Amino acid sequence: MSDTTDSKSTIIPFPDFEALKKDVEKLYTELSMLFLERDTLMFIECRSIKMLYMLEVGGLEYKSYELECQIRRQKRKVELIQAKKNRQEIVILSQIDKALDTEFVEYNDKIDEKVKDMTASLNLRRVGKILSKEEVTELKTLYRSIAKSLHPDLHPEVSDAQIKLFNLAICAYQRGDLASLQTIEAMVGDKTIPTDSPDAMVSLVKEKKRLIKLLQTVNDDIAAIKNEFPYTMKEFINSHDQIEAKKKELQEKNDNLTDVLEGLNKKIAEMLR
Repeated sequence: MSDTTDSKSTIIPFPDFEALKKDVEKLYTELSMLFLERDTLMFIECRSIKMLYMLEVGGLEYKSYELECQIRRQKRKVELIQAKKNRQEIVILSQIDKALDTEFVEYNDKIDEKVKDMTASLNLRRVGKILSKEEVTELKTLYRSIAKSLHPDLHPEVSDAQIKLFNLAICAYQRGDLASLQTIEAMVGDKTIPTDSPDAMVSLVKEKKRLIKLLQTVNDDIAAIKNEFPYTMKEFINSHDQIEAKKKELQEKNDNLTDVLEGLNKKIAEMLR
């Protein structure tokens, strides 16, 4: 009877179990490093690049877009006024402007977005404690440890409370809030891979496949970030000559757009006489 009980309670280890376990642990570590790289690109580096870009040329680009929108609107107004005149109808500017407000709502929304971007860049420039090299290293180490334990992509089974905790870690990382990350990291710690389940080998095989697929996804994310704005402006914001050339180009463009807009305004005034 005791022999039967012993044989049922004894789990015979698979020869490749430890090797597979090490592979999965290695993938967890590699992914946590990639999450750190991706999130640093998104939340720190790209944010900083965008801020510097907006502060250097964002104002001129905003002015260009605003002028282009005004020109489109005034050209459309010319068309509507001419259509009224062709039909020998009374031109009521308030009605035309109301129609144009509806027609150009998308452009107005985009202008508002550009204003928000500029405001955010100005605010970002004013805020934030400058960390030492040692503090930056600790910040990244803590964030990587938290990501390894709580990142929803790495651990789909995490609870809503843990997801909220991880989101707090993201916010703290963005702010460079070392104290908050230290607190969060102390609350979580590394997850351990279970070894006492009879079907642990099957689970590890599935987990390894999932992590390999996730590894490719995160690598693709990093490649995409590096090939899109604002990261593609990294070289630009570090080049005084490129910045000055861009400013000159935009100023000339805005001067030309201003001339076009003034011409349209004069034409509208003449049409209404």
